[in-house]
Amino acid sequence: MMHTAVGWHVELEFQEDDQHTRAAAMVRLPDGSEVRAHGRASRHHTDSQQPRVGEEIAGARALNELAMQLLSKAHGEIDQASGHTSHPIHV
Repeated sequence: MMHTAVGWHVELEFQEDDQHTRAAAMVRLPDGSEVRAHGRASRHHTDSQQPRVGEEIAGARALNELAMQLLSKAHGEIDQASGHTSHPIHV
């Protein structure tokens, strides 16, 4: 039987101008810690203005960086608990 033990709250915020979109991602973990990451997207001057596309790209990049930080955090916690260096965690 599977039980849900915790939930995570993830936030994404965007800043945009005519050429650039910046995304900030943050996840709050049950232990009270927060992990933060950023992503960027740039619009080529010949592309039409589609803010949603810039948000999707910058958001995906921020979430990807957030995922990599969480994998590194988990890897460090495994090593600390076991007392030795474990195998890398692959995506």
